[in-house]
Amino acid sequence: MSSRCKMPDIMKTDEGKERRVGVEIELSGLGYEDLVSLCSKLLGGQARPVARYVCEIDTDIGAFGIELDSDPIKDLNLNDQRLPESVRGIGGQAMNVIDAAAEKIVPLEIVSPPLPFSELERIETLCDELHKAGALGSREALYFAFGLQLNPELPDLRPSTLVRYLQAFATLYEWLKARHQIDFSRKLTTYVEPWNSTYVDLMISEDYAPGMDQLIKDYLHFNPTRNKALDLLPLFAHLNSGLLGRYVNDERIKSRPTLHYRLPDCDIDNPLWHFSTVWNDWVVLEQLASNATDLSALVSRFRDSRKLSFHNLTHSWVDTCDQWLRSRNYV
Repeated sequence: MSSRCKMPDIMKTDEGKERRVGVEIELSGLGYEDLVSLCSKLLGGQARPVARYVCEIDTDIGAFGIELDSDPIKDLNLNDQRLPESVRGIGGQAMNVIDAAAEKIVPLEIVSPPLPFSELERIETLCDELHKAGALGSREALYFAFGLQLNPELPDLRPSTLVRYLQAFATLYEWLKARHQIDFSRKLTTYVEPWNSTYVDLMISEDYAPGMDQLIKDYLHFNPTRNKALDLLPLFAHLNSGLLGRYVNDERIKSRPTLHYRLPDCDIDNPLWHFSTVWNDWVVLEQLASNATDLSALVSRFRDSRKLSFHNLTHSWVDTCDQWLRSRNYV
C-alpha cells in the first residue's frame, strides 16, 4: 500500500540528515493500562514504567512516552507517610476513584521520539488502530480539547529560512484552521491563538529581513507566550535561551530545533479523520516555504487582503487562499 503521508521536497537538513518530527497525540476513551498494552503491541516495543501514570515504550525508532496529561494526578500519593493515618487508610480506595475519574476527563498522551519523516506511516497506522479500539477525540465531549501536535525539524536554522516558514504560516493560518475544522471545545482554549496582528503586518512586509536576534526580539515583543497555534519558544530556547529569558520564564519550554505546531485537534474517533489529513496540510506549508516565488506571490495577496476595501469585505481570504493553492496544485 502506498504511503498516505505526503513528503515535502526538502527531506534533509543542511547537515545531510533526514529531517525528523515529534508527534504528540491526546486522546481518551481507553484506560491507561489498555493504551500502554495496545501501543506496545502496535509499535512492536516493550513498555517500562517511569513513574505513576508514565511509561516509555522502547521501539526500533526510539522511545515513545505514554502518560496521563495531568501533573497533579500523576504526583498524587495518598499513601505518603507524611499524611495522617486516617487519610492513608482510605488511600487505595480513594485513588481508585480518582484514577477512574481522571481517565474519563484528563487526556492520555502519546509522545513520539523525533521520527524521520519517512517513518510517519507508522503514526498513521497507530492512529487508525486506536480509532478501531475506541479512542475518543475532541468532539466526544465539550470538556475535551485534545490536540495533535507536530514538532517538525527545520531544514536549517538561518533567519531567512525561518522568515519563510513564518510568512507561510501567517498566510495559511486561516486556511489551515478551516481545513482542520477545529472542534468547538478546542476553540475555547488559548492553544490555537493566532499571532499578534501587528506582528503579522511587520513580518509579512516586503522588506522584512532581520538577523536572528532581531527576529527573536520582534516575535517575543508581540507574542511572549507559548499559547500560540505555531509556538516558537522551544526553537528560541535552542537558538538563544538568554534572549528568550528576558521575555518569558516558563519551565515547560523545552529547547529543541523545531517548530511547535499546536493548531490541530485530535479527532481520532471520526472515521473520516486520519493523522495524514493533518500532516499533509502541514506539507502544503512546507512546500510553500520552500518555493520563494510562490511564497512571495501569496504573501503579496495576503497583505492586500488585510487592507480595508470593498473587495476584501465581500471575499473570504480562506476561499481566495484555497483557490490559489489549488490552481498551483498544492492541494
